[in-house]
Amino acid sequence: MTAAEPTGGTRARWIGAGYAAQGLGYAAVVTALPMFKERQGLDDALVSAILLLVCVAAAGGSLLADRAAARWGSRYALTGGLLAVGVALGLTTFRTPTVAFVAVLMAYGVGLGTVDASLSMQGVLVQARLGRSVMNRLFAAYTAAAFVAALLMSAFVAGGAGAGVAVGTAGAFAIVVTVAGWRAYEPARTVLPDPTGHTGPRDGTRRVVLICGALIFTAFLADSAVSTWSSVYLHDSLAAADSVAPLGYAAYQVAVLVSRLVGDHVVPRTGRAVAATASLLACASGCALVAAIPSIAAAVAGFALTGAGVGVLVPLAFSAAGHAAPGRSDEVIARVNLFNYGGALLGAVLLGLLSEPVGLRIAFLVPMVGLLLTLPVIGPLRRLALAAPSRPEETPLSQR
Repeated sequence: MTAAEPTGGTRARWIGAGYAAQGLGYAAVVTALPMFKERQGLDDALVSAILLLVCVAAAGGSLLADRAAARWGSRYALTGGLLAVGVALGLTTFRTPTVAFVAVLMAYGVGLGTVDASLSMQGVLVQARLGRSVMNRLFAAYTAAAFVAALLMSAFVAGGAGAGVAVGTAGAFAIVVTVAGWRAYEPARTVLPDPTGHTGPRDGTRRVVLICGALIFTAFLADSAVSTWSSVYLHDSLAAADSVAPLGYAAYQVAVLVSRLVGDHVVPRTGRAVAATASLLACASGCALVAAIPSIAAAVAGFALTGAGVGVLVPLAFSAAGHAAPGRSDEVIARVNLFNYGGALLGAVLLGLLSEPVGLRIAFLVPMVGLLLTLPVIGPLRRLALAAPSRPEETPLSQR
């Protein structure tokens, strides 16, 4: 390392800033959803269709990140994705025809998917460089920023400034992080195989992708259900005021943040299998509480309990994927990240479609069932951990 090269700690801080930009932007969009619906004259079914298109665009962005990382390195994918996110967020602040509004959101989806995958690639790389677990803290930056965005949205709406100010602020922050953080992002393209020759489980990377992908799928099933519909549920179904509706999402993000702040200490001690089991059960219990009791207090508590589980589950799955296939970490992480959008489709789109025939309260049983059905993956996850290198965080990096 030259004297001018950023240290591992500096790189981790800027990668954390990237997570913060992603979280600020995403939370601004989902908490502005009721206002977007009103401004654009959209109903729940059309919102569901738009979310489907955004998820498809994000999946394409994840594949784009894989190609860009393989050719130039994941920092190119990250900065390009952040720039697209920032510009698209700025454009959503203007009232436009529905077709143009959908096009802007699809551009945002491509950027979001690129950032999703490349941030996890960067996180695994810097974790290997530092030789210790930091993924939970990196994801905590995302969560802290999302919580701030929810509070800003509540404050701006209550103060009369409008949702556009919060969304525009998030877009500007993403652009600033893109420019200022470029040099500090990890230049490595992938994590090299272990010096002993270990390259992952004996049956290849497909098994890694399926096991870790199942956890990501179910985590984002719960996450997108809460992120997309918590504000709408509180506002439309429980008659919460405009300034109160974002607080369900804020409670969710507080619980996610707390679990991630302790995750780097707890997960290595309990093991991934135990931590994943507890996370799945916590998420399922939270969704069940929302469906069982139709009150603002119970809904906020249920969203918080769901967040406590999701907070640990997502970084756990990405870390397991990167460590189990160290020679192909970027490729495997990009593929695992695709499961994100399958969960998002069910969590966001299906709940919207069910909102008319059964109501959003009952629709929250969908993520609960999905979470419980994922419990059988814990056994293969435990075997995957046993097959991985004993100290994956010491895997060397491929430098340019």
